[in-house]
Amino acid sequence: MPRRNAGRRPGAAPRFRWRGRRSPGPANLRHREAVTACLRRAGFPVLMATHAHWLLDSYVYGFALQEASLPFDTAGEFADMAEDVFLPQLPPDEFPYLNESAAVLAAAGYDPAEEFTFGLDLVLAALESLRVPT
Repeated sequence: MPRRNAGRRPGAAPRFRWRGRRSPGPANLRHREAVTACLRRAGFPVLMATHAHWLLDSYVYGFALQEASLPFDTAGEFADMAEDVFLPQLPPDEFPYLNESAAVLAAAGYDPAEEFTFGLDLVLAALESLRVPT
């Protein structure tokens, strides 16, 4: 999971970028080659493989950046934050939906770690329809 890697290293997120460099470097190129090969062998035409690669990169890196900035890691920490921090800032008359969400999620034992898998499943399901069966 991205959080276990990038989240433990606050400076890791900027390492995902290579903007400003003229070359992405050999490790980055090998990674891109491996992902592209996997997508092509799975039946994605060149353009769809490119779209899929961008989508997967955006999801994984975006998730890692967002998750690394969260002030909680576990369901218990989220519940504590919801009770002590979020709910006091979310008066129901001003923020009815956010208040409801924080209360329901905290009571249900919501685990933020499950978000990555949930989102990835959606991304992969959407990509499946673009694949040409081999």
